Amino acid sequence: MCGVFGIVAKEPVSQEIFDALTMLQHRGQDAAGIATVNNDRVILRKDNGLVRDVIHTRHMKHLAGNAGIGHVRYPTAGCASPAEAQPFYVNSPYGIVLAHNGNLTNADILKKEIFETDLRHLNTNSDSEVLTNILAHELFEAQRVTKNILIPDSIFSSVEKVFKRCSGGYAVTALIVGHGMLAFRDPNGIRPLCYGKRETENGTEYAISSESVALDALGFELIGDIPAGGMIFIPFDASEIFIKFPDKKTLEDQFAPCIFEYVYLARPDSIIDGVSVYKARLRQGRTLAKTILKDLKKEEIDVVIPIPDSGRTAAIDLAHELDAKYREGFIKNRYIGRTFIMPDQKMRKKSVRQKLNTTPLEFKDKNILLVDDSIVRGTTSRQIIEMAREAGAKKVYFASAAPAVKYLNVYGIDLPAREDLIAHGLSTDEIAKEIGADKVFYQTIEDLRDSVKEGNSSIKQFEDGCFTGNYITKDVDEEYLRKIEGKRGNSVSLGMDNENVSSFI
Repeated sequence: MCGVFGIVAKEPVSQEIFDALTMLQHRGQDAAGIATVNNDRVILRKDNGLVRDVIHTRHMKHLAGNAGIGHVRYPTAGCASPAEAQPFYVNSPYGIVLAHNGNLTNADILKKEIFETDLRHLNTNSDSEVLTNILAHELFEAQRVTKNILIPDSIFSSVEKVFKRCSGGYAVTALIVGHGMLAFRDPNGIRPLCYGKRETENGTEYAISSESVALDALGFELIGDIPAGGMIFIPFDASEIFIKFPDKKTLEDQFAPCIFEYVYLARPDSIIDGVSVYKARLRQGRTLAKTILKDLKKEEIDVVIPIPDSGRTAAIDLAHELDAKYREGFIKNRYIGRTFIMPDQKMRKKSVRQKLNTTPLEFKDKNILLVDDSIVRGTTSRQIIEMAREAGAKKVYFASAAPAVKYLNVYGIDLPAREDLIAHGLSTDEIAKEIGADKVFYQTIEDLRDSVKEGNSSIKQFEDGCFTGNYITKDVDEEYLRKIEGKRGNSVSLGMDNENVSSFI
């Protein structure tokens, strides 16, 4: 899970990219970067840290140009050094700079191909650098055929070859020096990507974003989502937009967006693949209430309290369905980041009590139903339940708007090893005992799917492997899962002290 943004405008864009990345900061707190193109020169600034800590005024002065891309990184397996911050740059052909959200499941095979066949060198462990070089190679081959003339058709044919070589989930924005901005989404559409336009007195401007919220903030009109296997090219003069999308039948057969976006990852005010994230989460609350009422009577719940912020939306309609009071029992310190995407367990555990404080009045002598988006490791849930009991709760029930997370996510979300997932190998009653709850309730996978499909009936399937163990790409086997597990948990120690040799500023 990362955030990408790209823009082709009539005026300098560095401030707009900075603002967009702050709107996407929830998608990654580990690293940030901005690249612009000015007079056929790429200017790049990237490093570990939040957007505001990486991009300073002195950098903004150098980030000239009317086109650029940006990235916020959430660390995935084996990827945490400053050198692996994005965007990535290669100088041949033309000069290409690329930002990527997702994960390539065949990255090891591609690394070997890049070295032995494409004759290219990789300087990091990042699969985003792999993707950058694959695209560069295919564009190089295309321009040889067209005798150094790069046209939209040859760009699109190059991306189609990228699709054939690269397996996994990926949403990409890229700049091709001297030509324009390219955006594309993997053939299953696992990671989100949308585009919009803005009319100015100087002409039409275009932007690409992981989530529509960044487009909204900058005054862009949302045109729609780039579909699975879709690609867009916008020349730097923004004179027109070139689009190649798959036909309806192909899209229906292969489209499988990540369902976890609608549970936790995305902001509730975003529209993803035609579905309001906010409304999807309200529906999750309603269906979860029906599950709870199979085991509890309404009278057994005095108050519904969400875990801020991602549990809040589902809790609103859940409380309404239960005819229970909805109360804000936890007050959040907004200067602490999202614990789920913090890079190590020690940091996550320490931050929970710094992040949340209770309002004892809402807990004392009451039966409490706590609502969160999901339960992953169980550490945070256990601490929150302890806080509720310390505040005087009589009984503490815990409800998850998502089904039990039992398996790895291999498409860009750094869930822990399977043995570290609390639901892997434990029953619901055992989980309740483990985290100290009187009862635990999970959303069913069928209800979760329906909550999203109600917003867009054309979605026939989802990438929901972390709940079901079934993965959309067919190259994920036990050997691959064990290899990923071997990398996870160690990424923070990999390269953290390296000098950021990839930063230009």
